[in-house]
Amino acid sequence: MFKSQRQTTLLLNTLSYIVIISTVIFAIAPIVWTLLTSVKREEDIVTRNLQYIPQIVTFDNYVNIWNRSGFPTLIVNSAITTAITLVICLIIGSLAGYAFSRFRFRGRTPLLLFYLVIRMFPVVLLIIPLFIILRDLGLLDTRHGLALAYTTFLLPLCVWMMKGFFDAIPIDLEEAARIDGCTRLGALFRIVLPIARSGFVATAVFIGIAAWNEYLFALMLTTGQGSRTWPVGIQLMVGEFQLAWGQFSAGGILSIIPIMIFFAIVQRSLVRGMSAGAIKG
Repeated sequence: MFKSQRQTTLLLNTLSYIVIISTVIFAIAPIVWTLLTSVKREEDIVTRNLQYIPQIVTFDNYVNIWNRSGFPTLIVNSAITTAITLVICLIIGSLAGYAFSRFRFRGRTPLLLFYLVIRMFPVVLLIIPLFIILRDLGLLDTRHGLALAYTTFLLPLCVWMMKGFFDAIPIDLEEAARIDGCTRLGALFRIVLPIARSGFVATAVFIGIAAWNEYLFALMLTTGQGSRTWPVGIQLMVGEFQLAWGQFSAGGILSIIPIMIFFAIVQRSLVRGMSAGAIKG
């Protein structure tokens, strides 16, 4: 009996490792393939016999896309737009999430459900109203206007995530601070937010990645190089009769480097934040 249980456990563990390893390979393989393509010569990319490993490693694709396509401007535009979106979402989302977590008021539940409806609403249907609003405000084709457009569908996510992290913090800590003379906002900034720091960072990572990779709004609400972001710039590299696969791949690799650096810096806080959310659930 015990031998049978051990065999069953061993089989389940083996299957689990196979599934995990297969999932990791499935997720990493496209990135590795893009990296290998970015260091190939153009004549070695589209060939009769597929070459997995480049015979000659070259970095000309990185040099060409950096110098000839205005890619640095696209990266700067994406970074500024993402930073503005993060600031707006985290400030408003933290205050709103705290209010939903701590206060009981009429219409609280319908308002929370309304935020969910916004997330479920197809964002493509928001393009025309946002285009008209931004045009009337003089924010069309600007990084600030694009950040406001991103906020429309990222702010509900921020509110719900921050509310969940605030719910996990005992209210007794705030009450003790208020007894000592701390105001409600003082308790939020001195007690609650430091405790929820990991959740704050986790929320920032999700918002930042979504804003950095957003394509549809950036395509429809920008027309000039001064505000265009990197996903749109990469797409515009696709020619009618020719596609520079090497430079295209190099641009993709360059575009994920800032996110990888950001993730490497905050990974510990991100793991703690997600673990706190999992434990709460």
